[in-house]
Amino acid sequence: MDTAVPATGVVTPRKLTTRNYLAYAAGDAANNLSFTMAGFFLILYYTNVVGIEGGVVGTMFLVVRFVDAFTDLFAGRAVDAKKPGRLGKFRPFVLWFSLPLLLTSMAIYSAKTFFPDISGGAAVVYMYVTYLLMGSVFYTLVNIAYGSMAPAITQNPLERGKLAAFRGYGASIAILGLAFAIAPQIRANVGNPEALQRSLFLTTAAFVVIGMALYLFLVFNTREQVARPTSPVSMKDSLRTLTTNKPLLWLSLGAVLFLTAVTALSTLGSYIAIYVQQDAQFIAWNILAQTLAILVVGPLIPVIVRTIGKRAGYVSFGAVTIVGAAVLALSPLGEVPLLGPVAFLLMGLGINGVNTLMWALEADTVEYGEWRTGNRTEGTTYAAFSFTRKMGQALGGFVGGFALTWAGFSAARAAGGETQEEGVAEAIQLWAGGIVATFALLSLLVMVFYPLTEAKFREITADIAARRAASAR
Repeated sequence: MDTAVPATGVVTPRKLTTRNYLAYAAGDAANNLSFTMAGFFLILYYTNVVGIEGGVVGTMFLVVRFVDAFTDLFAGRAVDAKKPGRLGKFRPFVLWFSLPLLLTSMAIYSAKTFFPDISGGAAVVYMYVTYLLMGSVFYTLVNIAYGSMAPAITQNPLERGKLAAFRGYGASIAILGLAFAIAPQIRANVGNPEALQRSLFLTTAAFVVIGMALYLFLVFNTREQVARPTSPVSMKDSLRTLTTNKPLLWLSLGAVLFLTAVTALSTLGSYIAIYVQQDAQFIAWNILAQTLAILVVGPLIPVIVRTIGKRAGYVSFGAVTIVGAAVLALSPLGEVPLLGPVAFLLMGLGINGVNTLMWALEADTVEYGEWRTGNRTEGTTYAAFSFTRKMGQALGGFVGGFALTWAGFSAARAAGGETQEEGVAEAIQLWAGGIVATFALLSLLVMVFYPLTEAKFREITADIAARRAASAR
């Protein structure tokens, strides 16, 4: 097991090993067993099993993310305030809160198991309580500590790019697992809510065991080794670092817009397969096409960072997302359902590319904040970025949920096993493609103004190193 960095931060950085990269990938794989499970299937569960309308679920996504404004800040401050111990500064949070996270994720999909007759207001309350505990409390504590680790693991731009790529690999493997575990259950039981409830309960129980194994592999196979100031960071200093961090502000705005597009697609993906392509098995094939794109994108990330830089890479991948969204909106998916995986592959290339570079860019903003203020605030910086991503996810869930209502989708018909009215499928398809293309385009326009170039980042890290060397004399 690797040892933690001493509180003084005096350590000779070691080159990251394959085991380190795989451990970091395992952390995001475990995270996605909870968070992406909710992004893909929560709304389908509550419309088709519990009988809650899509607009109500979409509103919950928005409300809960506003709660995250407070829980993210609390978690970021808790991470920054913690003194490094045997497991370092960040890993203890993962160790303490990962099991509660996985158990509350399981509880989300157990409404009809625990309360067979639940409906109406009681069902809405249950949905809010379980999702708040999972997303705003336990996921926040685990994920902010996990994400804050990256700037502490390495300061090398290429290694950071590889860490971000492996994070993408871990997420992709989990997403594929979710698709091929859940899609057959939906296909077999889409008209039988009781059977679908039973299968989802057992599946999420299995995820508790799998998720804990992945989190433990992360905790005991990563190492924090970037030197840091030894003095504690106050709340005032943390806030000052955020408000003066222009790259973080631009990146956060771009992330809100892009994550709105991505989450709207995830929210509507199951409905596209079931009602547009008319076969629930396409849930798995569409997700497979979208996720396999990481195998193309991952090896390209170090090359892109080294040649055109992260910002230009972000914009280029975003443009590919827009092309894929146009294919999704305009293709005759009802007659040629195999065009769906083509559209999702194109969008997957763009989405995976942008997401991977987004994490590498966030790590760079930590150095910018330290350069401007002298305070290194991985936790608070990541918390601020995480909150803006969650706001994008909230807006995407909100817009996606209401897109179902605008398209004429009826949860009552779905829960009763009835067919939807004519024209609903085509409307869902157009809304999905249009939402993705619009918000992805807005994100690209924002990132054109992102100020932290690769040359500027090298200048900043050299200046920080010189300051530390001077203060050590």
